[in-house]
Amino acid sequence: MNRRVLPALALICATGLAATACSDPTAGGSGSDDAKRTAVDPTARLDGVKLTMWTAQNTVDAPKQVIDAFEKATGAKVETQAIPDLYEQNVPTKLASGDRPDLMFWQPSISTLPFVQPQQNLLTLDGEPWVSTLGDTEKSLGVIDGKRYAAIVTSPAMLGVYYNKDVFKQAGLGEKDFPTSYDELLALGRKVADQTDAAAFYEAGGDKWPLQWQMQLQLTDLDRQWWADLNANKKKWTDPVVVGAIKKYKEKLLDAGLAQKNYRTGTFTGQADALWKGEAGMVLNVTSFQSQLQAKHSTAEIDRKIGWFPVANSSATGLYSPDQTNGVVAFRTGDDKRQNAARQFLAFWLGPDYPDYIKAMKIPSVQPSVPTPGGLPETSKAQVAALPKAVGVFQAKAIVAPDTHLYLADMIFGKKSPQQVAQAIQDQFAQVAKAQGAPGF
Repeated sequence: MNRRVLPALALICATGLAATACSDPTAGGSGSDDAKRTAVDPTARLDGVKLTMWTAQNTVDAPKQVIDAFEKATGAKVETQAIPDLYEQNVPTKLASGDRPDLMFWQPSISTLPFVQPQQNLLTLDGEPWVSTLGDTEKSLGVIDGKRYAAIVTSPAMLGVYYNKDVFKQAGLGEKDFPTSYDELLALGRKVADQTDAAAFYEAGGDKWPLQWQMQLQLTDLDRQWWADLNANKKKWTDPVVVGAIKKYKEKLLDAGLAQKNYRTGTFTGQADALWKGEAGMVLNVTSFQSQLQAKHSTAEIDRKIGWFPVANSSATGLYSPDQTNGVVAFRTGDDKRQNAARQFLAFWLGPDYPDYIKAMKIPSVQPSVPTPGGLPETSKAQVAALPKAVGVFQAKAIVAPDTHLYLADMIFGKKSPQQVAQAIQDQFAQVAKAQGAPGF
């Protein structure tokens, strides 16, 4: 699954419509979901109950295992409905029209949850039995203003560097050479470019969305207060540290010849092919890149050829990046029976079924007490090990996730300077924040 970023600008109108349609705090529900509830029996019978669950087109099969098991255990029926792309744009529009499901995949980040008006539309999930079982990073997701609105069913994607072991060997590089800063990563790239026939990095300007990651790595030293000030309109994306990150990416990587020659038209699938063939030494991307490798090659093949390491601006730290398959939200529908069944479905998913679910999906566990399935590639295991100390990408820190990739694409085609890229990011950020009614905008 491609890890697309949220099309923020396209959602401004949809967000306004959703807010208008759902301005009543109890719209579509009893408004009593904060009341004290009895413990949920995950396998209690639900004969005759039918739930609907919205998914993106490319994730319609993601909940299949748990749905089949839940239906067998409880007698309920859960129907998945694929929402046309762009998912993050079409969901708020459908909600604004009055349509709503019982359950839905949705990115559990502070930049994306607000687009479905959680305070008005969603059940709060604080106190559910599975909350305490989540890992620390997963616990931090799905929460807005201190209230939980999303169940975390999969780990957030990990951002790090995939590398071709043969290319590194040709360049005389090994684990001892893994970088502990972005500058060291660029120096590593220079050795690959100088000592092998491979490009140091493969950049996907054709698909655009992966362009954001080189910039993201460089923003990891910004502290919590910087992001708080940004979210309060006291700091700007035009801050010299942001402009400097964009400029370094352009001058020290792209202009310095560390990317493949066709970086302006490179693609996500091309990244995997080039890394596998040794045409590129490194690819900076998230876990969807891992999924692409696993779809084409066996665990043994991947272990022989591909490695992974974490890196941030000034440390050997990975970054986590929430996506829409990480979180599941439950809607206020006004039907207590269905709302309770939706809660039960989540309790079943993250309760008795969870070991079977992650085994069927071949994915890491979000619960420290439930072991990650065996048979995963070493690259995946390395990401699992790096997650507890990982820092969030800006989608997990900023109240709006601007379309940085679009403006970076303009830069690589000579349409914008680094300063103009930063200004475009700031303009969009402020526009969407103001549309959402964020304080200070």
